Amino acid sequence: MSTPTDPPPGLRERKKIKLRRAIQTAALRLFETQGYEHTTVEQIAEAAEASTTTFYRYFPTKEDVVLDNDASPLFEATVATRPADEPLTATIRAAMGAVVGAAEADRDLTLARMRLVATVPALEARYAGEDRRTIDLLARLLANRTGRPADDYQLELIAFVLAGVLFTASRRWVAEQGATPLAILVDQALTIIEPLLTTLEHPTRTLP
Repeated sequence: MSTPTDPPPGLRERKKIKLRRAIQTAALRLFETQGYEHTTVEQIAEAAEASTTTFYRYFPTKEDVVLDNDASPLFEATVATRPADEPLTATIRAAMGAVVGAAEADRDLTLARMRLVATVPALEARYAGEDRRTIDLLARLLANRTGRPADDYQLELIAFVLAGVLFTASRRWVAEQGATPLAILVDQALTIIEPLLTTLEHPTRTLP
């Protein structure tokens, strides 16, 4: 994942991004028309005008074509570009904003992915399993920004809460078919938990 200061991707990289998106788009279209379980990798590859070998080069399993996204790398890359002395709440809002902006830029694709996650048991189980990695990433980023150890109790609690913000806001966004912008849902949640983030910046302060 490139950062905002990196040069734009070259022609070869742009072709890879275009093909990856074409495979995901074809897969989601087939899943919605004929069902996830009844769609094969071969059918997806054919619809995307690619080979099955190419499919597996981008997506190790059929589940990955739905679940694979750039949210975590984008969040991490955005945090890395923020000033070291910036208030934690501003850093988290900027990173969340980058993730939300990418999701809303691909609104139809993102909504289709999340609808499948909510209705296909195998995808829902895999998605739940990704939560631990997301929480670990958040804990590591919070530790780097605050100087607290990654296993600090308050820090772990707040990492869980931040993961819950994205999860709950996304679920509501999908349930409403995007009627309320995801940015508003996330902003409302962050406003509620801002006092917790402020607590992390003060080592002697405890949660209420």
